[in-house]
Amino acid sequence: MKKYDVYGIGNALVDLEFKVSDDFFETHSIDRGHMTLVDENRQNQLMASIDHNQTKKQSGGSVANSIIAVSQFGGKTYYSCKVANDEFGNFYMHDLKEAGVDSNIHKGDSQEGITGKCLVMVTPDAERTMNTFLGITEQLSPAEIDEEALKDSKYLYIEGYLVSTASGHEAMLRAKRIAWENGVKTSMSFSDPNMVRYFRENMDAVVGAGMDLIFCNEEEAMIFTGKDNILEAREEMKKAAGTFAITLGKDGAMIYDGDTFIDIEPFKVNAIDTNGAGDMFAGAFLYGITHGRSYTQAGKIASLASSQVVSQFGPRLRRAQAKDILNHIF
Repeated sequence: MKKYDVYGIGNALVDLEFKVSDDFFETHSIDRGHMTLVDENRQNQLMASIDHNQTKKQSGGSVANSIIAVSQFGGKTYYSCKVANDEFGNFYMHDLKEAGVDSNIHKGDSQEGITGKCLVMVTPDAERTMNTFLGITEQLSPAEIDEEALKDSKYLYIEGYLVSTASGHEAMLRAKRIAWENGVKTSMSFSDPNMVRYFRENMDAVVGAGMDLIFCNEEEAMIFTGKDNILEAREEMKKAAGTFAITLGKDGAMIYDGDTFIDIEPFKVNAIDTNGAGDMFAGAFLYGITHGRSYTQAGKIASLASSQVVSQFGPRLRRAQAKDILNHIF
């Protein structure tokens, strides 16, 4: 029996989430609705404009959010990442531990540098925009991979954001190779439309001959496949993955289980913050399929979990909420 349900690798970022007005983006010349990589000076300028009393701080990064979700539902997880020996790095390490996630980072192991941070700006319509300074996570490399933990996992889950750096891309390829050689199923998230659009060669190299499971949203699926409608895109996605899940926001999701397309109905809620919805969907879905649930059942868990996370501020549920979701579905 495998020790871990899901082994994740991705950027370690401390999420600093705050509410902004619609004119905040024009005032500060921010590309709304997407993730943009920025340098430390730019991020500091934005942080100086924030009411820090209204800022929520959590360990984050796309795959980290998903891995924590798996843990909250009762799964066993491991996360490979890179943080610095600073205040935010120590916070990140302790937050992962509190979430029940095993990791390659331990007290005293961190290096000199600056831990990455992501400013998550949420507008009244619940849309989230991210400006990210990668810091030391830009140096994430194959050295951060714990091969024994990866070999002892059911699924590898790779963060698409890693395609933006040479060492991160190398780590993605190395992790996938280890997984394939040891019978570990491979999964990944495209993470953001800009990763597919601007780092296409690296993304294609990771997908390679195919993944066992890909998570993406509607826009990412169409950019990746070059199709201008989702029905054509989902057919083309079969060439990239044995199974996949395409999230459709308020319209739910569509899942391909390797044989049939499954429509996952949304749970109607009043959305106040979409940050982490896709990460929660992936984490809840991975929990489901690693715990004997069908793709339909896993999709229902994921849909309800993501609907609950958008109805509150922040990308994470409480363990009690995760338990209630399972009780509601089953």
